[in-house]
Amino acid sequence: MGAAHILSSAAPAAVRNVASEAADGASGAAHVAGAQGTLDLRCRAVDIEGMRRTVVDTVAQTPPLRMIRAFALADGGALVHLHNVSGGVLGGDDLRVHVAVSADARAQVTTTGATRVYRHRPGLPDAGQQTTFSVGAGGLLEYLPDPLIPYAGARYRQATRFDLAGDGGLFAWDVVTPGREASGEHFAYAALALESVVTVDGVPVAWEKIALSPADTTLAAPAALGGYRSFATLLMCRGCQAPATWMALEKTLAALADESTVTGEVVWGASTLAADGVVVRGLARDARRLTATLPLFWRAAKHALYGQEAILPRKIY
Repeated sequence: MGAAHILSSAAPAAVRNVASEAADGASGAAHVAGAQGTLDLRCRAVDIEGMRRTVVDTVAQTPPLRMIRAFALADGGALVHLHNVSGGVLGGDDLRVHVAVSADARAQVTTTGATRVYRHRPGLPDAGQQTTFSVGAGGLLEYLPDPLIPYAGARYRQATRFDLAGDGGLFAWDVVTPGREASGEHFAYAALALESVVTVDGVPVAWEKIALSPADTTLAAPAALGGYRSFATLLMCRGCQAPATWMALEKTLAALADESTVTGEVVWGASTLAADGVVVRGLARDARRLTATLPLFWRAAKHALYGQEAILPRKIY
């Protein structure tokens, strides 16, 4: 396969993409038996015209997953959009994404739209996506995807793993909705299995598994979502920080959580992880309350940990 070298025109910096061509021109094709999509990206720090920038190399990509291009960020990082050209996750799809952020590189990774999981197709395995990230010492990953929308009858498993080394940093959020709310779908999907893991120098600091099956258990129960419909998680981690850093950040984010809570509509909370991080969680009747407030927590944490402004990713749709 040939490699195309593209120089981004985005100001004020330049990001080069080394993009492998999709095999046999198959992008966008229908995947009757379930797609086996792969996307493997490498983000590395280089000096370009006397400035430290992040270059994004596309190691491999097969339909329906693609990385169209990267955009330069003012802090020297790169903005990457993960794109599913089929428009959603179909029954039987097995999608795998790996993003390596090398030492001192900075990457902001988002999606081009919500992750739509369509109705399960009988006779096929559950749809699934496995996403893994590695962040080297001095590196920073900001993973800011759009919400997950499971359609009626959908069966979906999602596993996301973040492996940090040294003082590598992470901000990552996830928002899960009850379905196509505009169409009146609430918890009409068949099953969701969600797993997220964060390690620092090989030691797990966060590990969460969620299994939701609305047909078997009412999600309105106090032990489930307690009458709320959407939920969100924001993980904020960085190695080699003093424990007092996390206690102070927890206090700051807990105060913001109290300010942002509206009884019966949205509730927020913040707590330290086992080490090297803080987690913020939210429950809401309307997912838009979660997506509107998550950036406030992210901005407060990034300022505390890096002394820098957090800027929402530019979208390309």
